[in-house]
Amino acid sequence: MNVFWLGLIATASVGAGTYLMRSIFILSLADRDLSPQVLQALRFVAPSVLAALVVSILFGGADQGGVGWVEVIALGTGGAVGWRTRSIPWLLVAGMGTLWVIGAFV
Repeated sequence: MNVFWLGLIATASVGAGTYLMRSIFILSLADRDLSPQVLQALRFVAPSVLAALVVSILFGGADQGGVGWVEVIALGTGGAVGWRTRSIPWLLVAGMGTLWVIGAFV
């Protein structure tokens, strides 16, 4: 068996395994109501993940390449829009849009 077929089998196996691991959780809870405590806790997942990403970018090790002024401006823009609108999608659009626009000209 050549390398192409081994790679294809490995990719398909990993993809199917990942799909099954994610879908089992979703399908097992699809017909159940979540408790109010769980729903309240789930509201904080997206802000927590975004905060963890920002901290890892800003204070990551030297092997991660560091942060330039373009990233700092994008983080500041996204933070300001998120603070003003209280909306995660608008925060992402503003931050990534700023990063892509400034990155295209620099």
